[in-house]
Amino acid sequence: MEQGPLYIPSFTNDDLDLVVNEAAPDAQDPERLKALIRDDESFRKALLTDERVFNRLTPVDGELLRVSPALYFEVLLRRTASDLAQVGHTVERTGRETVVVFDTTEVVDLLSQEGMVEYLAQMMASFSRINSVTVRVRVKPHVWRRRRYNDMDIDSLVRMYEHVEEEQRFGLLKRLADLCLFTLGVFPEHAASIATSTRLSRMRRRRAEDYITEGKRFYKAAAEHPGAVVSGLVAPLETLHQQFITATKPLTFIAEHYMQHGKQGLFPWERPGAD
Repeated sequence: MEQGPLYIPSFTNDDLDLVVNEAAPDAQDPERLKALIRDDESFRKALLTDERVFNRLTPVDGELLRVSPALYFEVLLRRTASDLAQVGHTVERTGRETVVVFDTTEVVDLLSQEGMVEYLAQMMASFSRINSVTVRVRVKPHVWRRRRYNDMDIDSLVRMYEHVEEEQRFGLLKRLADLCLFTLGVFPEHAASIATSTRLSRMRRRRAEDYITEGKRFYKAAAEHPGAVVSGLVAPLETLHQQFITATKPLTFIAEHYMQHGKQGLFPWERPGAD
C-alpha cells in the first residue's frame, strides 16, 4: 500500500513568527520563510536548531514562553540530538543502579529519520493535556451504561478499545503505544514505584519491562492498521516498534536536562482508575 502524506507539525502562526524573528530577523520575505518551515523538513530543521531560537524558548529563570507545545518539544528534541552527539553516552537507571550506555549513535540516527522528530514532538505535546470521553456501552441486551475513559490510563484505553468501531481503533492503538513510551521516557518513576503505590491500587501494576513489551506490541498493531497508511505514519510507527527502548532515551534526556521548572509544570500527570 502507498504511504500517506508526511506527518506535518501543527505550529501556530505565533510560533512561526517567533522562529523567523529569532533565526532570521532581517528576512525580506518572512511569510515565505514561514511557509518553508511548514513544508520543508530540512529548512525547518535549520531554523529550529538555531541557537537563538533555543535560547528564546529556554530562559534562565525557567518561565515558559507562550508557544505551542509542538514547537517547544520539537526545538528540544532537535537540541537533544545535537547534545547527545557530543556527550557520547546515555544513562540508564534501574532501581538504585546507574549504568552508562554508549548508544548515542543509535539515538541520533533514530532522531534523524524522516518525520521522527516531528512525531515525537507532537506525541509529547499531546500529553500536555488530559482528555476524557464518556461512551455509551452495551452491558447486556437492551441495557446501556455510560462509562468514562481517560487517555492517560492504559487500562481505561484498553477497555475503550473493546467497545469502538474498527476505524476508531487506530487512534487508540497509537495512544496506547505513545503512553507506554512517554511514561517510560519522561516519568520512569511511575514504573519504578508502582508496586508500592496505594493510590494506584485499582490499576494493573506494571514494571518497566511491561511498558516495553506492551509499547512495542501496540506500535506494531498501530503500524499494521489501515489508519497508519491514511495518516502517513507507517514508517515512524514501525521504527518505534523496533527501537522502542532507544526512543525513550531522548525523552529522558529532555526531562532531566531541560525541564528546570519540573515535569509537572508541563504535564498535568494523573493516573486515576477509570470509572
